[in-house]
This record gives sequence, C-alpha cells and structure tokens, in this order.
Amino acid sequence: MTAVQDKPATPVERASGGVAATLFRFQSVFGLLAVFVAAIIFSPRRDGEILFLSADNLANVVRAVSEIGIIAVGMTFVILIGGIDLSVGAVLGLAAVGSAVLMVESDWGFLPSIVVVLAIGLVFGALQGMATAMIGIQSFIVTLAGLQIARGLARIWSDGQGVAIAYGDGPNEAPSSFALLGERTFGGLVPIPVLIFAVVAIAAVVFLRISAFSRHLYAVGGNEKAARLSGVPVIRVKIAVFAICGLLASLAGVVHAVQLNQGSPNDGIGYELDAIAAVVIGGTSLAGGRGSVAGTVAGALLLGVLNNVLALNNIDSNIQLLIKGLVIVAAAALQRLRPAS
Repeated sequence: MTAVQDKPATPVERASGGVAATLFRFQSVFGLLAVFVAAIIFSPRRDGEILFLSADNLANVVRAVSEIGIIAVGMTFVILIGGIDLSVGAVLGLAAVGSAVLMVESDWGFLPSIVVVLAIGLVFGALQGMATAMIGIQSFIVTLAGLQIARGLARIWSDGQGVAIAYGDGPNEAPSSFALLGERTFGGLVPIPVLIFAVVAIAAVVFLRISAFSRHLYAVGGNEKAARLSGVPVIRVKIAVFAICGLLASLAGVVHAVQLNQGSPNDGIGYELDAIAAVVIGGTSLAGGRGSVAGTVAGALLLGVLNNVLALNNIDSNIQLLIKGLVIVAAAALQRLRPAS
C-alpha cells in the first residue's frame, strides 16, 4: 500500500500565505496607518485646516503617548516571558510622589532625586520578580499585591495628598533643571518626554535584536521547561525582566511628575491597562514567546491617535471607552487567527 502524500502548495497558495503572514506580522503598523487615515478623514476642520494634522496637535498626541509608551516597553518584556505586571501604574504614582517630595520637601538636587526614584522602581520590580521566579507565585497575584503596596507607600510618603512642584532656587522649590524635562526641543516642535520615549524604545529594540539575554527571554516565554533544561537561567531572566519593567515605570513617573508639575499618590490609576492594551494591539502574545517592542510602540501610538481624534470630535467619554475596548478585542482576535510561525 502506498502512502498518501500531502499535495504540495501551489504558487498562488504560497503567495497568499505569505501575504497573510505579513499582515499578521505587521498588524499594529497597518492598524496605526488605518486609524491615522481615519483620523484625518473624520477630523474637525477650522478655516479649512485639518485640526488633527496641526503641528501642535500631533505634538500633543505623542506627548500624551510618551508615559504609556515607556511603561508599555517594560510591559512587553514581562509579557514576552508569559507574565503580567499590574503594578506599573502604582509604581508610576510612587515615582511621581518620590520626585516631588525629594526635590520640593527634602530639598534634594535633580540628579540624586532621579537616581533614587529610578532605583526604587528597579528594586520594587526585582522583588516582584523574585517572588514570581523563586517562590513560584503567579505574576498576576504578585503584581496585584505590588499594586496595593506601591499605592500605599505613595500615600504614606505624601501624607495622602498631592505634592505641587514649583521651580526655583529657594526652599520648597524643585531645581529648574527638572523643568527642562517637560519642555520642547527642535524649534519647539518635539516635546522632550517624546525623546525620552524614543530613546527607551530604540534601546529596547536594539537590545532585543543583538543581546543573548533576548534569546533567553523568548525561550522562557516559548517553553519555560525546555528553556530550563537547555541551560537558560530562568530565575535570573524573570527577575531581570520585572526589574526592567519597574525601572521603566519609575521613569514614566518622573516624566509624569514634570508634565503635571505635581506628584500624587493617585497618579497612574489604570495606566497598567492601557500599557497592556498597547502591547496586545502591538501583536505580542499574552502566552509569551512572540512579540516585539516595535509593535508595542505602534500599538501605543494607535491608542494615542484614537484617543485624540475622539476627543477632537467631542465624543462622549463612555463611547470612547467602548470604541477602545472593541479595538483591543479585535487585536486579540487577530492573534487567535494568526498562523503559527
């Protein structure tokens, strides 16, 4: 009896399969382009000018995206190993409070304050990674507890109130150098928070492309047991990933404080959900092992453009939430349809 062999794919089938794979691979980029075009079409006009395309509005879009984008880059690392970090919004609030209290109330200098705040985020993330990797508690539970702890620490540190940031050389004033982080550069066109986001994103993209650690990261996310058996230091990878996420959440907190000129223990509420949404829209699998920072950046920009054009059209905030939810569900559905690579 002769074995039945599979019929080889025709050139048309191979071409269509390649097109489908390309569409799924760059789903966030195509989605961003589609939303951008839709924003131009549906943007209000003033004296014939498309408000969405005005320089000030586009600068506001990327400025608004910068904080979520920085957090989402860190979240990408965590999700790539099959984890989740629900504490990033609270860590942002803790970092914003820390920045304000150290510079305004404790009269610390700009650089020492930033170093301490970033170190707090790094250590906080590393401790969560240790609880996940060494004790074996699911990251969802660990970071849910971390959310409560970070929020509580922020309230204790600030006595439960926001700390306003005024700039100058006198007592209870933050150094003027800190205010520079909220300014614009390149002729007043590009906000400095956007440059910070761009540097973080580019560094993360390069890191994931050339470092040996990135191969370990994808290996842990793809199959943790196989990675451990092949000699990958799984525990160290997990701790490092959560530490990176905590560090970037703190950096976003610094940016948040300088943009709002205050640090409040309530800052960052819900930011973890927007960061996760940006990662999912960017095509990173929640199961781990597949995704990219470039996709996350596109996902964050997509959400920013969508938020902006809905606001320009004075769409009810409840309808905005509904539309954003549908976009996230659509992105998740696309992941389910994506062929295995």
